[in-house]
Amino acid sequence: MARSRVGICFLDRPDPLRQVRAAKLAEERGFESVWVCETRLARDAFTIMGAMAANTSRILLGTGIVNSWTRGPALMALTFATLDEMAPGRTICGLGAYWDPLAYNQGIERTRPLTQMREYTEVFRRLMNLERFTYEGEVVKVRDIELDLGTGRERLPMHCPVYIGATGPQMLESSATYADGILLNAMMSTEYTRNAIGLIRKGAEKAGRTLEDLQLPQLISTAMDDDGDKARDMGRRIVTMYLGQQPHIAQASGFSADFLGQIHEVLGGWPPRPGGLDAAMKLVDDETVTRFVVAGTPDECLKLARGYVEAGATYAIPLVVSSESTEQIIEVFAEL
Repeated sequence: MARSRVGICFLDRPDPLRQVRAAKLAEERGFESVWVCETRLARDAFTIMGAMAANTSRILLGTGIVNSWTRGPALMALTFATLDEMAPGRTICGLGAYWDPLAYNQGIERTRPLTQMREYTEVFRRLMNLERFTYEGEVVKVRDIELDLGTGRERLPMHCPVYIGATGPQMLESSATYADGILLNAMMSTEYTRNAIGLIRKGAEKAGRTLEDLQLPQLISTAMDDDGDKARDMGRRIVTMYLGQQPHIAQASGFSADFLGQIHEVLGGWPPRPGGLDAAMKLVDDETVTRFVVAGTPDECLKLARGYVEAGATYAIPLVVSSESTEQIIEVFAEL
């Protein structure tokens, strides 16, 4: 039997140097890819990815994801061109449309996100292809621009696939017309994954493409411990946080407005009031936890993860929920 493909993803945990060591371990255990996220203002992805590039030789390095608003397409292309110099042919640009209120709080007004993402991707690709051009899009505009690259570097186009971290139905369908892959979001159920792939198929067909033209890896928030109850409690915390912090994910996951209202009221908003998170966690039962998080013992986690691949994802990418289980997750998923 052919070995299953598998990746590993880090958000704001564990600490950066441990993430680098974990990337080396994942490479040693045969993982295909390692991904670093930016969502909250916690840690940036590229500092860590640069260190990973310098300390690995084979594993693919992806952003899972970074947003398409705080860095313009030229800076994004320059950053990936530099990473490509350190890790030739091993980079994947994972882009997301960001979310409010975090974008709004930084003074970013996201306009026409579907158009912005498509135009941003086109400009990024042309820059990575070392074109010199002007682009007057509806949202994205660059003028007489090209990548200079560093002194002594041969000017050769760079291959860097673009994956869109799509969640909502319109972005899923739209990005399927032009992306190299769709990075399916964490904190989603297998039912969501099946529905999402239906929308991706619909979008791909509009562009004369098929699902086989796209990579469809699935991020899966993973809380693992030999004590399954302890793992589910870790998962309960992250589920409750997302319900309060990222309502677009909560809505896409099928939570009722009444339930979300209860969570929001008990949390006291976001950031939560003192004691609000612990109080809101009591509203989230085990069934809800394991519907949206791969949580439990190693065997339970592998079973839950396989459900996403059976639902149509290309392969699973566990997203580390608790720092203490980082290495265990890698060792266990190496057997997927």
